[in-house]
Amino acid sequence: MKIVVIGGVAGGASTAARIRRMDEQAEIIMFEKGPHVSFSNCSLPFYLSGIVEDSDKLVLMDPVAFKSKYNIDARVRQEVIAINRKEKTVSISHVLTGETYEESYDRLVLSPGASPIVPNLEGVDSKHVFTVRNVDDIERLNNYVQTKDIENIAVIGGGFIGVEVAENLKLAGRNVSLIEFANQVMMPFDYDMAQILHKELMDKGIEVIVNDGLAKITDSNVTLNSGKEVDAQVVVLAIGVRPETKLAKDAKLEIGELGGIKVDANYRTNDKSIYAVGDAIEVYHQLLHKPTRLALAGPAQRQARAAADHMYGVPHQNKGVIGSSSIQIFDLVAASTGLNEKMAKLAGIQHDSVYIIAADKVSLMPTSNPLHFKLVFEVPTGKVLGAQAIGKGNADKRIDVIATLISMGGTLEDLKELELTYSPMYSTAKDVVNLAALVALNILYGRYEQVHVSEVRELVEQNAVIIDVREENEFANGHVLNAINIPLSQLRDRMEEVPKDVPVYVHCRSSQRSYNALMALQNSGFDNIVNISGSFLGICLYEYYNDVISDREKIVTEYNFN
Repeated sequence: MKIVVIGGVAGGASTAARIRRMDEQAEIIMFEKGPHVSFSNCSLPFYLSGIVEDSDKLVLMDPVAFKSKYNIDARVRQEVIAINRKEKTVSISHVLTGETYEESYDRLVLSPGASPIVPNLEGVDSKHVFTVRNVDDIERLNNYVQTKDIENIAVIGGGFIGVEVAENLKLAGRNVSLIEFANQVMMPFDYDMAQILHKELMDKGIEVIVNDGLAKITDSNVTLNSGKEVDAQVVVLAIGVRPETKLAKDAKLEIGELGGIKVDANYRTNDKSIYAVGDAIEVYHQLLHKPTRLALAGPAQRQARAAADHMYGVPHQNKGVIGSSSIQIFDLVAASTGLNEKMAKLAGIQHDSVYIIAADKVSLMPTSNPLHFKLVFEVPTGKVLGAQAIGKGNADKRIDVIATLISMGGTLEDLKELELTYSPMYSTAKDVVNLAALVALNILYGRYEQVHVSEVRELVEQNAVIIDVREENEFANGHVLNAINIPLSQLRDRMEEVPKDVPVYVHCRSSQRSYNALMALQNSGFDNIVNISGSFLGICLYEYYNDVISDREKIVTEYNFN
């Protein structure tokens, strides 16, 4: 059998390698229009800071290695320009010479990937405007910045590529402005969790501009939709990506409702001889029960294996995707999986969430730090829908646990009983994921009520009764305006100070002590007590970024992030 693969990297190269493992006699030809058929595209931004010291290390395998190790004919700088379905051939053009020829196939695999979106705006074609897709792109950007000793750089787009490019340029000593059209960076995270990321970026010296889009680029600055001008001698466009579907469209292959190539459960197109994998296709979302697009390396590699297996009659169960991802943002690890609240609400799924702040390991350990964890679940079933975690420790590990649970259709009860490893240096006996399940079950079963950090400003403005159960010295170092301080250690002797005729909102630093206070009050006859999820630390993190950029009145006397 003769297999032609269009495109390399995670999708195409993985398909070709799997086919070779399945069939030693197959003739496999892989075409890549760029100079590199296999490279670590997820690692590209780290070349800008020197974390990856040599751009050659970004290249994982060249055509010589593919031939010697896998007997795969990898042809670079050769672009497939047409698919001739009736003849079962493809037309190829040599990028450097323009020479064309044809190659036949028995099976064809499309893995063209996705291209960066470039808006039709004044100045986008300037020589100091860059996108990041491959090794050549990152080398050009880095060379330009270094040879011209650029000081001010604007990165347009606050997704994975934009944030990583901004961070690594900052680590390289540049002044960086990160500009995002939406009201937050990193859309896999809910707005409340994204505020933690905003603060981290600000603390590390990046100017974070949200709710504003690019309008115009000049040689020395960018103009935003608001009219604001930002100094920038280099502009990096990281607005998003668009699936490369021209070949498929020209060949009359079916395109899905979201603009990606439509495939079946085995990644076959409507032409049974043609498969498609990677960033160019639409996939099935396990939780939303509809097509989605997911430009991530892990799913692409699994699609590649499934497509190759199907060619040789090996069965594959397509469970769909849930969207799991992680990113390092300076000192923080941020990870998410499944649905966030925005997605659940948009899909019409009845849901709720809990936000807890727990130690990522035993607090006696020198590297123990708070882990911010948000768990989204379906109401009334308790089915786990998604989670987000941010902290200096192993946030990704916790999200991997939740991703596994979601893939198995797990519930809060399952998560509560989940047995995980424990060592003081790595976790706590009751891990944050178990703790989140316990808190969520309390909410699901109506054992108490909560409000989220996003609701606290309104409570303060309404002069609601808010009781802070931290100790007096903690309260003195910063507290919510108008809050009453009744430390948990004194609560049982001062219950007469707690009103019974109006809602009373309680908090501490991270909601652990306030939960104990709430239960003590409920068990003493109070039925008007509401816990503030996230408590004072969560409130400070939620409010800080918007307080700074808008110069609005604070709702705390002093921020406290410790």
